[in-house]
Amino acid sequence: MMKQSLHLSLIQEEKRATIWFLWLFYIVFFVYDIFYNFLLPNTPWNAPMMIITKPFDYVLYIIMIALLPFSFYLIKTNNPKSIKYIYFICYIVLNIARDIWVYEGKDVPYSSGNLVEIVMVLFCPIFVNKTYFYLVSGGVLLKYIIIGSVIRDSIVILPLLIVIILSIISYIILHRFMSYLEAVKQEYDNRLEGIVKAIIQTLEMKDPYTRGHSERVAEYALSLAKATGSLNKEELRYYYFACLLHDVGKIRIPDAILTKPGKLTKEEFDLIKQHPVIGAKAVEDVVEISNNLGVILHHHERWDGKGYPNGLKEKEIPFLARITSIADAFDAMTSSRAYRDALTNEVAYNRILEGKGTQFDPELVDIFIQVYPTWEEIHYKQHHEQTK
Repeated sequence: MMKQSLHLSLIQEEKRATIWFLWLFYIVFFVYDIFYNFLLPNTPWNAPMMIITKPFDYVLYIIMIALLPFSFYLIKTNNPKSIKYIYFICYIVLNIARDIWVYEGKDVPYSSGNLVEIVMVLFCPIFVNKTYFYLVSGGVLLKYIIIGSVIRDSIVILPLLIVIILSIISYIILHRFMSYLEAVKQEYDNRLEGIVKAIIQTLEMKDPYTRGHSERVAEYALSLAKATGSLNKEELRYYYFACLLHDVGKIRIPDAILTKPGKLTKEEFDLIKQHPVIGAKAVEDVVEISNNLGVILHHHERWDGKGYPNGLKEKEIPFLARITSIADAFDAMTSSRAYRDALTNEVAYNRILEGKGTQFDPELVDIFIQVYPTWEEIHYKQHHEQTK
């Protein structure tokens, strides 16, 4: 499945970045400490604190080494995302406690830190994660602010300034990475939208009476979904794609049935009722649509359980499918069909209200009342463009 393949690819990239992070962390952390604490033990700025700090350093070494088996377990079980957070939080908290205990109330200049802090700040962009960047940059800055406040030594201003400069550099790199990824994603989305609309145009060639139906339903549904406040920007975009494809299964329905001017027979209607299942099956491997298959499969379900194809009722029906059903019904009523002329917006509006609690989710009907002026604008714009 494409969805599973993409998910696994993202996990593999996160695992690679995490492994690089672990290698750098341990090499820099231990090499720096060995050099500073053991190869330079008799320097004037280092010797006075050696006896005091060594016990705390050993505790820190033990804890950081003890994290390795846990990290290997998380990597092996495909859960590497939390590793970088665990390492940074453990390291920074232990360092703050160590430095305060060692230096508070002692008449010696502050001399602490590890090159690994610089590595973590500069390495942030490789995870392409703003949350982690803010945690690391803010955490290291907070460390020196806290220590400076406690020990009242102005020397911490120097590492503080270094961290600020490195954080700015790191943020610029991160922003460049994210801008590039966003551009690639936008280009991909635009191509996907073009493919989706090409499919819809193919469907509309089968049934000229449904020209513009999918796009109007998508616009109506999108405005209603926005009004619920339950979806973020990306979720709304992929919901829009799913709405465009809500009737894609009709491609498999014979033209004679789709354009029949009279009443359908039971057999013909039973065939029509298969289009949600056919449509969902057709796009189930498309990653961006697969998360919203319920929109395609269940947009003809009813709140009272009398819909199709599964007879779901009330909140058994996926939330986005309930939104789509209102949009689909409104546009079906206000568009001409082979068997009848279009109803007015006012008539369709009242019928939606009449279906509250029977055909439609009552809470969504209340929100529909609020966004109805927007739907009138969409209706006018879409139908006006078609008549040009």
